[in-house]
Amino acid sequence: MDRDWIATARTLSEALPYLQRYTGAVVVVKFGGNAMGDDDAMAEFARDIVLMKQVGMNPVVVHGGGPMINEMLAKLGIKSDWVRGKRVTDKATVEVVEMILSGLVNKRIVQAINDQGGRAVGISGKDDDLMVCEADDPELGFVGRPVEMNVQVIRDLYSAGMIPVIAPVATGVNDNETFNVNGDTAAGAIAGALQADRLLLLTDVAGVKDKAGEVITNMTPDEVQGLIADGTISGGMIPKVETALKAVKEGVRAVVILDGRVANACLLELFTEHGAGSMIRSTMPKVKPRRG
Repeated sequence: MDRDWIATARTLSEALPYLQRYTGAVVVVKFGGNAMGDDDAMAEFARDIVLMKQVGMNPVVVHGGGPMINEMLAKLGIKSDWVRGKRVTDKATVEVVEMILSGLVNKRIVQAINDQGGRAVGISGKDDDLMVCEADDPELGFVGRPVEMNVQVIRDLYSAGMIPVIAPVATGVNDNETFNVNGDTAAGAIAGALQADRLLLLTDVAGVKDKAGEVITNMTPDEVQGLIADGTISGGMIPKVETALKAVKEGVRAVVILDGRVANACLLELFTEHGAGSMIRSTMPKVKPRRG
């Protein structure tokens, strides 16, 4: 018999405890980075999400779309102002943001999941007042910080067998306001409000690295704070771990910052002993966890 088939059977058998642990688990996945612009990577991601749903998990996808927004703003000749390295999102810009995130990007992911046999439904933070925001910094315009979450619509969808795909565009406290929300921030807020079992932040890096450049596979919130304080965690990784810390504080069981460039990263993290990134959690699981 072909060795590959034997290996496949063994892999499935070894996945049993993980499959048992995650039955019924809510797993929020932040999808972004280079994989979004690549059809093959998109199809592979969609297949992983459909498999998660098939084995009894409740995946919830939250996506970004920065590069596509930049492309469309350039095409339309809309010039952006910048403050301290951050884009000022004025009314014209936020209209393009919503058009790209809620339209083009969201539906592309929905289609990819449906093409793999899933039942995806695309919504944004505006639907059913899922995510209500205030301005994060008045100088930056319509960049939102979530202040109220109404996640029942997500529960209704996954309970009905759907896979929710969420664009990080939110409504405001005042009527007829639209806010652009950082994709990681939105995913963290949604995971916290759902009290999710896992938040998986897919990135274009291998995870959180120590001073020697090795990926740190497990961290507590206190250890993360120490690594920020001594400069080990720096630059673009700081907002990601801050999102993770906030989510854990809000009741998410564990957050994993993982490399979305690795094939089947979500499956590797959830269904194998190996894992695929850096996990941040307050408590370690029991020796034989049922749902870690």
